[in-house]
Amino acid sequence: MAGPRCRAAVAVGAAACGLEAAAWLGRRAAAALMALAGPLLFRLGYTLYARTRLGFLFYKRQVKKARERFPHGHSVSQPLGFRGVKIVPIPVLSNNYSYLVIDTDSGRAAVVDPSDPLAVQAAIEEEGVMLEAILCTHKHWDHSGGNAALLQKHSSCKVYGSAVDAIPALTHPVGDREKLSVGCLTFEALATPGHTVGHMAFVLDAGPFGGPPCLFSGDLLFLAGCGRLFEGSAETMLASLDAAVGLGEDTLLWPGHEYALECLSFACLLELDNPALEQKLLWATQQRQEKRSTCPSTLGEERTYNPFLRTHRRELHEALGLQRGSGEHHDAFRARVLREVRRRKDLYKAT
Repeated sequence: MAGPRCRAAVAVGAAACGLEAAAWLGRRAAAALMALAGPLLFRLGYTLYARTRLGFLFYKRQVKKARERFPHGHSVSQPLGFRGVKIVPIPVLSNNYSYLVIDTDSGRAAVVDPSDPLAVQAAIEEEGVMLEAILCTHKHWDHSGGNAALLQKHSSCKVYGSAVDAIPALTHPVGDREKLSVGCLTFEALATPGHTVGHMAFVLDAGPFGGPPCLFSGDLLFLAGCGRLFEGSAETMLASLDAAVGLGEDTLLWPGHEYALECLSFACLLELDNPALEQKLLWATQQRQEKRSTCPSTLGEERTYNPFLRTHRRELHEALGLQRGSGEHHDAFRARVLREVRRRKDLYKAT
């Protein structure tokens, strides 16, 4: 029979084990709560940004800080011209792009995603054109924040965008494949949900002017990247990306952000032996060292190195450790690949 000291020792040991177990359970519970809180806090933050006045106030603060930090814009951009068409990239905020698209014969112009109305107005005055339309890809303030101010200054201007995306100052809702004109220029609206429920890209038909199609992609597609899935599924985004790729390999891509280095660096982690990717990264590194814009690329180029457009490629499947299941539909598997690439990109950005 155990003596008092032995029983005391056993009691102390049991208590210590209990405390250790409680601590372990506490750590597991804390980790579980943190894992749960992360997405919940993110969704709360996104809701506040996208659906309340706090988002607008945050955007105004972004504008003020960017004007102070980049008085001449975050990048040196180069206008591109065809016969009768001029595209002027406008670097705004810390990494956004607006685009002034000009019918040079009539002097009429459209602007895509006027984030900073002062920067856009300065470009309008420098080019000496009349603003006839605002093409707004989606509701986020860093793409739509200048709509109201420009509409107030240019009262005859029309604001085009999706009716389901709560576009500020929207005057002319457009649907998928609907066409609109600005001077002699013709744009086609392309419904591309995924980043937001009503995201809309705009495609300039430059064929009559001797140029390729021009895709103003907003936050659908970037050089070597795509937008986060704030309001859509991987399946929805895949369908939107497929619709964009269907425009043709010579289509010029004019994205909503300067994300080239970040996206290319991430892509290199997935494909370690891709000469096209390595070459593009070297070029982009040189461009960014000189603060030069990396826009535009072409959809043909993007298909050689953009992982979000390579969901059909075996080398990407192997890099991700994914295999198509027995009986799994091809597009269902591609959506699963896209979801995993997006998940890894979100984690990469957070580090």
